[in-house]
Amino acid sequence: MAATAHHKIIFTGPVGAGKSTAIASISDIPPVNTDELASDMTRSRKPSTTVALDYGVMNLEDGERLHLYGTPGQERFDFMWDILTEGGIGLVLLLNNARPDPFTDLGFFLGAFDGFIRRSQVVIGVTRMDEAATPLIGDYQQQLARRGLKVPVFEVDARQRRDVSVLVEALLFSIDAGVSD
Repeated sequence: MAATAHHKIIFTGPVGAGKSTAIASISDIPPVNTDELASDMTRSRKPSTTVALDYGVMNLEDGERLHLYGTPGQERFDFMWDILTEGGIGLVLLLNNARPDPFTDLGFFLGAFDGFIRRSQVVIGVTRMDEAATPLIGDYQQQLARRGLKVPVFEVDARQRRDVSVLVEALLFSIDAGVSD
C-alpha cells in the first residue's frame, strides 16, 4: 500500500483578514485554533485573535491531505511565521479590503514572507470587498506588477468553502505549473 501524501499550506495576512474563518470553512476536521482575548489595539477590530496558529485538514479525492496552517496576524507573533512555514508548499495571503491601507498590508506580508514565497508559490485572496468596494482586484494586480510579481488575486468571502477552495486550487495549480516549467 502506498503512503498517503501530506502537504502543508500556510494562510497569512493581517488581523481580521479571515485566516481562521477560511481554514474553518474548508477544513474536513474541526479546526484547531489558539484564539485568546485581544488585549491590544486588535480589540477594537475583534474580541479575540490567533496567538500561535490555526490548523485544519483538507482531504483531496486522490487520498492526499492538505494540512492548513494559519499564522497569527499580529507582528509581535512573527516568530511563529518561520516555524509554521517550515516544510510548506505554498502561501495563501488574505487581505482585508476594508482596512485603512490594504496595499501597505500587501507590501508588508510579501516582504515578511519573501524567502518562503521564493521557495514556493503564493496566491492572494481579498476579503471584505462587500464592506469596501475599492481598491479593486485590478488595483492589487497593478501593485504586484510594480513589484515584478505575477500572482493570482481573487475576491473571496472567507466564510464560503467554494471561495477558499478556489484559492487553494489556484495555489496547487501554480505549484504544478512551476514544477513543469
